[in-house]
Amino acid sequence: MTDDAGYFLYHSIGMYPDKATDMAVALDGFSQIWGGVNDSQWPDVLAQRAVFLDLWRDLIDAPEGTLTSAENVTTGLFSVLGGLPAGHLRGRKVLIAADCFPSLHFLLNGMAERLGYTLETVPLRQGEYWVRDEDMLTAWDESVGLALLTFVTSTSSHRCDLDAMIAHGHKMGSLVGVDLTQGIGIIPFSLAQTPADFVVSTSLKWLCGTPGAGIIQMRADLLAEVKPQLRGWFSQDNPFSWDLEAFEYAPDARRFEHGTPSVLACVGSVPALKWHARQEGLLAHNRKLTAAILEAAQQLDMQVATPVDPAHRGGSVMLELLADVDPVGLVNGLRERQLHVDARGRILRLSPGNVTNLDHVERLFAAIKTLS
Repeated sequence: MTDDAGYFLYHSIGMYPDKATDMAVALDGFSQIWGGVNDSQWPDVLAQRAVFLDLWRDLIDAPEGTLTSAENVTTGLFSVLGGLPAGHLRGRKVLIAADCFPSLHFLLNGMAERLGYTLETVPLRQGEYWVRDEDMLTAWDESVGLALLTFVTSTSSHRCDLDAMIAHGHKMGSLVGVDLTQGIGIIPFSLAQTPADFVVSTSLKWLCGTPGAGIIQMRADLLAEVKPQLRGWFSQDNPFSWDLEAFEYAPDARRFEHGTPSVLACVGSVPALKWHARQEGLLAHNRKLTAAILEAAQQLDMQVATPVDPAHRGGSVMLELLADVDPVGLVNGLRERQLHVDARGRILRLSPGNVTNLDHVERLFAAIKTLS
């Protein structure tokens, strides 16, 4: 990416200045450790992963011992589902909105018969772009054993009212999980203020980390009840215990670990998480740019597929393209002009971050006008 490239893909990967250099240094350090002719590899790289976990705990105000790494949000949710005591799910409903991350819906649908729950998917209303909070609440009664909420959706950037949802869920006797993926790093989130029963996330997108560096976090009292089916040598308090008859889950979030952890991804994400922890004004910068995007879209009579109110929006703005505009051709044409966006069907997704500026927004809409 050149200095004048316009990057609008924070809903996908995420960039920050000198990211490539920082990652190269971190991964070279890992290579030096892992390639050393000695016996210190595991202590050294696990210490580096501990830095990753500490940065994540600080980011979301997670109590010590309640958070560990996962390869991605899908494996994280699988571990949660497979570990919950049967009474939480069997014979009950699992509730999710139709605009969730599809991978999680695929998993929930596939696990329903095995775990004995009914998956209820709350639909979008005709002609609308996101599932309304009130429709989720209407569908949410005492029969719901678990609700999985999407903090910010990837298709409309709709930000649900987590406080209201979690309060309602606990009143109904439900467990409430939150997929933080599309909001964390740009929209503030604290478990101290928003007490979800568990959260899952990646370190990509607004956090600018690497693939394979996800997390699972769960409140401590629920964690003590969970016995994940996906388990292995790292699920133990002492991973290096080889007694086949003495397996016992670790007393904390490490019980969600299983086989050899993806330490490399965690190490590769540490520079981005450290960079993010030092920043101020990321949301203010984003709001300045998204306001400019909304104004430019209005001038071109483009349909906004995102909540206009920033209190109900993540860091992205989605626009529905006109019927005569080829989404693939538009995205390709913009790329040729060093303007990087993507589309899901006819929805153009624009996510400006710290390496994006107002000039990029102006260039983007001038190019859209030319190419449409």
